Amino acid sequence: MQRYILTLICPDRPGIVLGTSQGIVDVDGNIFESDQFSDPPTGMFCMRIGFDSPKNLDEVRALLGERLSIFGPHLTIRSESEHRRALVMVSKTDHCLADLLYRWNIGELSLDIPLIVSNHPDCAELADRYGIPFVHLPVTQDSRAQAELSLLGLVQEHAIDFIVLARYMQILSPDVCEAMSGKIINIHHSFLPGFEGAEPYRQAYERGVKLIGATAHYVTADLDKGPIIEQDVTRVTHAKSAKDLVAIGRDVERTVLARAVRLQAEDRTFLAGDRVIIFSR
Repeated sequence: MQRYILTLICPDRPGIVLGTSQGIVDVDGNIFESDQFSDPPTGMFCMRIGFDSPKNLDEVRALLGERLSIFGPHLTIRSESEHRRALVMVSKTDHCLADLLYRWNIGELSLDIPLIVSNHPDCAELADRYGIPFVHLPVTQDSRAQAELSLLGLVQEHAIDFIVLARYMQILSPDVCEAMSGKIINIHHSFLPGFEGAEPYRQAYERGVKLIGATAHYVTADLDKGPIIEQDVTRVTHAKSAKDLVAIGRDVERTVLARAVRLQAEDRTFLAGDRVIIFSR
């Protein structure tokens, strides 16, 4: 028996669950995990099913694809052991990258990281420590277009499923956002739009904030306004210095990003309009 993960999103209508269940019976399957949700604002139906089957992946895809084709779904089926492939991008600040690599190394994140891309060389040593190829793609006003073409080339060459911006401090062009729509995850402090620009945590300190937070979201052409995947906050007091807030912010950022990456890697995220439907364990 092999374990498979099926995800489906399509316009809601009667018979989707029945058709899927019958398709799994057709491949001699047995369901071990199932989540579904009908999203009222968009009228979309989202479903994630884990099931066992003695048939191989090609047979499973063919039989279920034929059974479910009447619903016009966006359908994915993969072996649970076949990990999603993530390209991680970083600039100079390494706390999110270091946390992701640690979690990946101990098996907490079920994904493959074929390479790390950066516009600076600072994190090359960290990548080397984990045996992951590091690609330095400098970005200037003159080289930005070529750097993004190179990035998309790497995505294709390494069969990348999604990109993680682990504090990558460059704005991606609308062309890249469109090409990888729903496949680029960014982490950001949750002070936007109140504390934009440089030194947001110092601005927060000067305004006496009571909560430090972070948001992981999909990247769109509208800067920092993409659909939200994961968020968290921690309470602070007036006794905390600006330096303290920076340290607390780092902790929240890496935790929130790790959660979002895990959800994406396990096919637990569904983009329905501007909302992200999450099936958590």
